Amino acid sequence: MNDWPDRRTGDRSERYGRGSADPQPEGARSMPHIQRRPAPPQRPQVPPRRPQVPPQSPGYDDRYQDGGHQGGGYGPEPGYDSGYNTGQVYGSGSGGSGGRRGGGDGGYVQGRPAPDWRRRIKLGALTLVVVVLTVSVSTYFWADSKLKREVDLSKVIERPESGDGTNYLIVGSDSREGMSAEEKKRLRTGSAEGKRTDSMMILHDGSNGPTLISLPRDSNVEIPTFKGSESGKTFQGTGRQVKLNAAYAEDGPELLVRTVEFNTGLRIDHYVEIGFGGFAKIVDAIGGVELDIPKAFKDKKSGADFQAGKQTLNGEQSLAFVRTRYAFAGSDLDRTKNQQKFLAALASQTATPSTILNPFKLYPTMGAGLDTLIVDKDMSLWSLGNMFFAMKGVTGGEGTSMNMPISGSIGSNLVWDKAKVKQLVQQLNDGEKVTVKGN
Repeated sequence: MNDWPDRRTGDRSERYGRGSADPQPEGARSMPHIQRRPAPPQRPQVPPRRPQVPPQSPGYDDRYQDGGHQGGGYGPEPGYDSGYNTGQVYGSGSGGSGGRRGGGDGGYVQGRPAPDWRRRIKLGALTLVVVVLTVSVSTYFWADSKLKREVDLSKVIERPESGDGTNYLIVGSDSREGMSAEEKKRLRTGSAEGKRTDSMMILHDGSNGPTLISLPRDSNVEIPTFKGSESGKTFQGTGRQVKLNAAYAEDGPELLVRTVEFNTGLRIDHYVEIGFGGFAKIVDAIGGVELDIPKAFKDKKSGADFQAGKQTLNGEQSLAFVRTRYAFAGSDLDRTKNQQKFLAALASQTATPSTILNPFKLYPTMGAGLDTLIVDKDMSLWSLGNMFFAMKGVTGGEGTSMNMPISGSIGSNLVWDKAKVKQLVQQLNDGEKVTVKGN
């Protein structure tokens, strides 16, 4: 009787190496002789690199294919070497982290490269520089386009020689241009047509610091020979004596410059004029001007009503402050001193980092001032900036402020002290320290 299922014979040699279910272990049985292949030569060692390995199912190894040895066993036989490097780890594997060292031949798991902070900082700095330059250039051209270059100093004849530094003639006019009826009423400017000079100053920016010299509008001066700014016709001088502000009323800024140069001998390099409305808007744009008023005073005509002490003036109050003269014993001379004091404080509080670096203050301030500012045709935005910083220097201990030296009066006209004026101009032209005292 056959004891083996599926009609198998008792010849058990058929089952060797085929996974018999016999309870006797296969290792104890005699195994047929298997001829082994000679081991292939060892491959030279090369630096580890990351090859492209096709995806394999878990536990799969091509060394265990049937071609590994005759008979198709379940694993490599002793002494077999397929050349496959099992020491190299490819990929991070489960739970692996980028950049971690692997086992075997010293390979590593390649992860995300560390950020190059030096390169990022350089790119960030370059971007910042480009943005700042773009904004600065745009602002410069925007502001430069707003300047009203209406005064042609080339029409001024018989001019004095240039000396040390730069001389600015700064004029505050009573122009109501661009002001509404409500603004004229609020600022107490009246509604007179045309415009006249309300204040005049020479700002000298030279080797020995800035010097601010007020020219009282009631100064007695001679109108020289001049060329009409509109007609181009030459008008011969007759020795006519008038108040200084009459020159402006007669033929505008060009004749005013010609008259100042003729009566002082000082060459004017640039002309700057601002009206009532622009003056008040600049003050409001920077949030007011802080001023220390030593003595209380009132003036019905200008609307001034001030108590003594430190206080912040808005645009309306500032205009009243610089226009008041009837409340002072010195009238126009006292008014010019207040004008100097206020303009120096305005420049000092405007030319600060808190204004220049703050676009919410810088652009309204520049817009308010440039919209009503009238300058000469050769005035650049750079020169205008230098003028403001020189004005700031007057109160910073670097400069001097004074009235034009006065020797007396003719009627209501103030007569300049010609000897002192000549000495003053000589010191300015030579870049010397100003020792002349004004009134």
